[in-house]
Amino acid sequence: MSGIIAEGVSRSFGDVHAVRQASFQARAGRVTGLVGPNGAGKTTLLLMLASLLSPDAGSIRIGEIDPIVDPLAARRLLGWMPDALGAWPSLTARETIVTTARLYDLSKPDAAARAAELLALVGLQELADAPAKVLSRGQKQKLGLARALVHDPRVLLLDEPASGLDPEARVQLRLLLRRLASEGRTILISSHILSELEEVVDDAVFLVAGSVVDAAPAQSAARAWRVRLAGVTPERFNADAWQVASTLGIPVESLGADRGAVLVGFPGEDAAADALRRLVEARLAVSEFAPAQSALEHTFLNLRSTSQPVSRPPAASPPAQPTSGTEADA
Repeated sequence: MSGIIAEGVSRSFGDVHAVRQASFQARAGRVTGLVGPNGAGKTTLLLMLASLLSPDAGSIRIGEIDPIVDPLAARRLLGWMPDALGAWPSLTARETIVTTARLYDLSKPDAAARAAELLALVGLQELADAPAKVLSRGQKQKLGLARALVHDPRVLLLDEPASGLDPEARVQLRLLLRRLASEGRTILISSHILSELEEVVDDAVFLVAGSVVDAAPAQSAARAWRVRLAGVTPERFNADAWQVASTLGIPVESLGADRGAVLVGFPGEDAAADALRRLVEARLAVSEFAPAQSALEHTFLNLRSTSQPVSRPPAASPPAQPTSGTEADA
C-alpha cells in the first residue's frame, strides 16, 4: 500500500522560507490532516508532494516513488485537488472529467463511463453539461474532487476540499473520504476549518512557520470544559459558578464564563470525568458538560508557545474526540 514519507523537506522563495526541514508521514488507510495558520507553508508542502514544485532539500516518497525523480510514476499514484479548480472555463463538467481521464490514457468509452460515475459520486449529474465557468465555488470544488479521482489514485492530496460546500455536501464529502480511506488509500487533507478536519481525520500533522512541530506539549495543556447547570439564568450564574467551584474544590476566581456556562480547566479527560462524577454525586443538575474547544482547536491555539520542530518523520498526532471547531488556515 502507498503512504507518504517526507524527510527534512525545505523550500524557499528568495528570502522567504516557506517550508523548513519538514518531516512527517501519512499512512495508508488513514486520513491525515495538515493543520497550520495562514502562511504556515501547507500549500507549498502539498505542491512538493504532488511533484509540482521541487524541494530545495530533503526527500519525499509516495509509496516507493520519489516524485521529483519520477514525477510521472508518482502522478499515476496521486490524486491532486488544489484549493482553486483551475478548470477550462469553456468545457462542461462532463468534458472536464473526460478530458482529464484521456490525459491519464483512459480510452474514450472508459473516460465517458468514468465521467458519468464520478459526476454521480460528487452530486453533479444535473450540471454535467453546464460549462465550468457557471459553477459556484462549492460546485467547482466537487468537480475538482471528481477530477482528482478520475484515475482511481491510491494517494489523495486535498487542499481545502470543503471550501464553499453547503452543510449537506460537507457531510457527503466526509463520508466519501472515510470510505476511500477504508479502501486502503492514503489521504492528506489541508483545511483551515478545524471542525471539518476533526470530524474526518485519524491523524494530524501541525505546521508552524514552515516547520512540522511536536504537538504533544500543546495537546497536554489544560483544556477548558463547559459546565452548565439546568435552568441557568443571568441572575443565577454567580451562584451556579460558586456551586461548581465549591464542589470541585477550586477557587471560583479560576472559572470562566461562556454563554451562560461555567468554564473549568482540566489537564485531561480523566480529570474531567472525575469532576463530572463529583458534580453528579453532589446532586447538581448538570445539563451540559463538554470541551469548550475541539481537540484540534485546543492544540492549534497552544502550539506557538509550547511546541518544538520535529527533525525526523514522526507518526502523525491523533486528534481527540470531536466537539466544536474554529478556523485557522493554510
